Amino acid sequence: MNSEKEQDNYDHLSRPPHLEAPFDHPLWPQIEAGLKEIYDPELSVNIFELGIIYKVDILPEVKGVSDVKVTMSLTSPACPSAHEMPVWVQGAILPIEGIMGCEVDLVWEPTWNLSMMAETARMQLNMFM
Repeated sequence: MNSEKEQDNYDHLSRPPHLEAPFDHPLWPQIEAGLKEIYDPELSVNIFELGIIYKVDILPEVKGVSDVKVTMSLTSPACPSAHEMPVWVQGAILPIEGIMGCEVDLVWEPTWNLSMMAETARMQLNMFM
């Protein structure tokens, strides 16, 4: 049985190396958990660990709520879920208490590549680098 402390020792393996996010913000754990519930339909890996979430900004609180801005990409411009994925991201973040709005920007630079994946995603896909 893993204790919570042991689990914390492995959390860094699920965090993509290039991700920019306010890791110490009180809303961050819920946002991260929500993003980990969205799976790339072709690769069957969650989009957070896959590394297509590049940046998450939690804007300053106004009247007890914050807006969130997510910058993300896709594994390929030809991704069949290109139109749906940003909506899925909003759907994962907007229900969180304390969040009023969520803007998702889809970008193509930098181009996503395998080095952007978290260690856990590489393990799931049997890609060891």
